[in-house]
Amino acid sequence: MIGGTGDEGYGLALRWAKHGYEVIVGSREAEKAKAAASKIQSTIGTSSRVYGLANPEAASKADIVVVTVPFAALPDTIKSLKPSIKPGQIVVNVTVPLETAVGGSATRTVGVWDGSAGEFASRYLPKGTKLVSAFNNVSAEMLSDTSKQVDCDVLVCGDDEDAKKTVLELARAIPGVHGVDAGPLSNSRTVEQLTALLVSLNIRYGVKTAGLRITGLHSAT
Repeated sequence: MIGGTGDEGYGLALRWAKHGYEVIVGSREAEKAKAAASKIQSTIGTSSRVYGLANPEAASKADIVVVTVPFAALPDTIKSLKPSIKPGQIVVNVTVPLETAVGGSATRTVGVWDGSAGEFASRYLPKGTKLVSAFNNVSAEMLSDTSKQVDCDVLVCGDDEDAKKTVLELARAIPGVHGVDAGPLSNSRTVEQLTALLVSLNIRYGVKTAGLRITGLHSAT
């Protein structure tokens, strides 16, 4: 979990650790990562397999690398991870290129040359990396409260079908979440735009838990 000390990364790490997955929390500073891992262990039980490491070491030891850093930090983060990424490794991009309007009354996505943060990350990763875009629309507030189910579906975009299936399993491991195969990585452009809308709705309605539900599909999957 690269950026696992931030709200979104911490929430995902917490949920997956509670499910029983081994989770490595990554941060630029190893001590911060270790503190976040200890907090997760104290929340869900000291028997949980959660560890804290600096980002490059965390990536080198992981089967799946999940990137949840702010967009401004994404270029440097991807460059720092590149030597640690193994051929054929799955990398999940959660980052969205968000920009808050003056006064903080609304949020929008900024233009990215590649089309989306997911496609941007894919371009800078080693050849053969299986990049999947997912969890872009899940509220960190909902993730952090393990006493409740997460009332949100997860749209999973990617060009490798097997990698998407793996990430869909990660989504379904979170109580309340239904994973949805949203097609190729290029569709992450639309999914990231929805994140900006959800943030604006949170601001407008004074909540932190707005999410997406895709109807009419659940009985077919």
